[in-house]
Amino acid sequence: MDYVSRFWDVITQYDVLGAFWLNITLTFWSGLLALVLGTIAVTMRISPIPSLRAASTVYVNVFRDIPLTVVMVAMASVVWMQLSVSFSQTMSWDFYILAIIGLGVYHSSFIAESIRSGVNTVPLGQSEAARAIGLTFMQSARIVILPQAFRGAVAPIGNTIIALIKNTTVASVTGVAGETSGLMAELIENSPQFILAIFLTFAIGYVVIVIPVGLLTTTLSRRLAVKR
Repeated sequence: MDYVSRFWDVITQYDVLGAFWLNITLTFWSGLLALVLGTIAVTMRISPIPSLRAASTVYVNVFRDIPLTVVMVAMASVVWMQLSVSFSQTMSWDFYILAIIGLGVYHSSFIAESIRSGVNTVPLGQSEAARAIGLTFMQSARIVILPQAFRGAVAPIGNTIIALIKNTTVASVTGVAGETSGLMAELIENSPQFILAIFLTFAIGYVVIVIPVGLLTTTLSRRLAVKR
């Protein structure tokens, strides 16, 4: 009990909940960006225009094969330092936005593949029927193909979101201060005698966040599954 009380005195000196909230906001905004970019990429991937299909294939394969850390380092060292791209007068805000962009661009390639797996569940006859009644490619994709594809891709998209939640810890590479991995490193450095308790605290925090997401996507996947 003395160990627990001493650890509690140490942990309460830091804003642990604020650190988790920062990672949650990173997940939310980068997840939205990834969903938009992934939808655009998969639409290009299934388009009848060869150049768009090729560009989408290159985009997805490149970002899937590049380590996330490299992408995040490039956002900080290349985009911000070398290209001098700035979004505000505050350095911390710039790093926050760059982290969102890096996470969003990287995970959009996985979102695109998740949606493409859903596209593969849509019978070919439905797209042919849509074109037969005069719908353009974009109309058939928007009205017929993508709505069903999203319903069939809920589970893989959920897996990507869970990976994104855990990958937000890499945001510290771009200079984002106050997120969980940086705070955990600071705690371990200042209080190494509580290293196991610190690790368990942050591990439990991520379990509390990830499990509801997994349960929600599993439930939605079952409810929204298209009956064939």
